[in-house]
Amino acid sequence: MTESMPAIKGGAAPKVTIREFKQEDLDAVIMINKVCLPENYSSSFFLEHFFENPKCFIVAEADGKIIGYNMCRVEFGVSYIRTAFAKKGHVISIAVLEDYRGRGIGNQLMVVGMQRVKEAGASEMYLEVRVSNTNAISLYRKLGFRAVKILEGYYRDGESAYLMAIDLSKAG
Repeated sequence: MTESMPAIKGGAAPKVTIREFKQEDLDAVIMINKVCLPENYSSSFFLEHFFENPKCFIVAEADGKIIGYNMCRVEFGVSYIRTAFAKKGHVISIAVLEDYRGRGIGNQLMVVGMQRVKEAGASEMYLEVRVSNTNAISLYRKLGFRAVKILEGYYRDGESAYLMAIDLSKAG
């Protein structure tokens, strides 16, 4: 999947490709995680999820540079949508470098991630998001996610999170 994006800081519009993560992308993904998010993960954490769910770990690439990622997994447990057990997609970590935000890249990473977990048999998808992260919450709502509960003090710094979920059978 390739999509052209608007120009970055007055330059030519970069061509952005959403593709599966490869092991050689690891350093770039770790760097993006460190500069974009307060929750940082080890290389073994990223690789564990890659090996368990390789099709559900994707990156955004522009001009030969990794500019964002979405690391998802598929799991089985109690549904957040209905009273039942379900195969669920879980967005573990997603980030886009600041210079590339506001150009639809995060949206594309989410849409492809949703497609990938659905192809893996998930009937729903969920994620946790800081209650203060209004830009991300807005994106998730536009995609059809809804807040199903508040996780008090979820993050290490004590901030709470919304647990947001979507029924993939009803997602566009």
